[in-house]
Amino acid sequence: MATSETGVETRADRPVLALAMGDPAGISPELTARILALPELLSAARFVVIGDRRILEEGAAIAGVAPDLDYRTPADFSADVTDRPVFVDLGHLDPADVTRGEATLAGGSFATENFRFALLLADQDRVDGVCFTPFNKKAMRYAYPGYDDEIRFVSDVLSFEGRMREFNVLERVWNARVTSHIPLSAVSSHISEQAILAEIDLTATCLRLAGIDQPRIAVAGLNPHAGDGGSFGMEEIEVIEPAVERAKAAGYAVEGPFPADTVFLRALKEGFHAVLTMYHDQGQIAMKMMGFDKGVTMMGGLPFPLCTPAHGTAYDIAGRGIADVGASREAVLLAAKMARRQAALREAAE
Repeated sequence: MATSETGVETRADRPVLALAMGDPAGISPELTARILALPELLSAARFVVIGDRRILEEGAAIAGVAPDLDYRTPADFSADVTDRPVFVDLGHLDPADVTRGEATLAGGSFATENFRFALLLADQDRVDGVCFTPFNKKAMRYAYPGYDDEIRFVSDVLSFEGRMREFNVLERVWNARVTSHIPLSAVSSHISEQAILAEIDLTATCLRLAGIDQPRIAVAGLNPHAGDGGSFGMEEIEVIEPAVERAKAAGYAVEGPFPADTVFLRALKEGFHAVLTMYHDQGQIAMKMMGFDKGVTMMGGLPFPLCTPAHGTAYDIAGRGIADVGASREAVLLAAKMARRQAALREAAE
């Protein structure tokens, strides 16, 4: 592993990631424990884990692992992070109060508090990126009534007013989208040339941070057969195609609009790095079919990487010790890679 000229490993060499424990009623506790027991992840990043020691230890027992952790209280925690993962024990949830497989206020409060703590560490530049094991949105709403999704929560906690967007990531292709958690009936009215251009720019920026220096982006149409020349809608002709042409003129390697039912096949065959879809399920269905157990959700647009497995809390298998760590592993590796790239860019700028 590379180190600084002084021989001391720096955050640019091996970034520090905050890892927030997610919903305690699902597979999050055992996934957190598995992450902290994987040598390749411990060599990729240093960790500050936020949660309750009792919940983590129960998850470790379920997973059959015994991670070596440096336990601290919030008062004892400092910016000094060694090779051993630091666990910040908030002491805020007794395992006896967890109803496995059920969304509750207690579970939502636990996850919300952990996530808030992790975000504030990143905002204070005490860590280089944030990961979290799966949340349950219903439980999160019990604890935070204004909770629509992670983007809304992050924006509220950090008072962030910039453009932030959710990406779904697989090794061979990313999925970006113009609209996200809105009703399908509202999608068309939220699609504009400017919105598409902004998403192309953000997608290209995030792909570069992930190490893809010359990203190629395929853009999906909105309507069946990409409108079929206006037979099934005019959005492709009036909005999407002009946006693609403007993006090309600005120097982006972008093509489309392509019919949504074949755009992912085209992306895989022709080497596109990302597909920009017009709405949530247009891309989510394809991505989860291609790699449900390895998909990563990444929040782009923040000053730091924020990654989580794309799957949910899996209440149906919680406590059985069979949760697959694959997507969580990929989330940590992506966050570490992007954090290193951001650090290198900052150093170059200085």
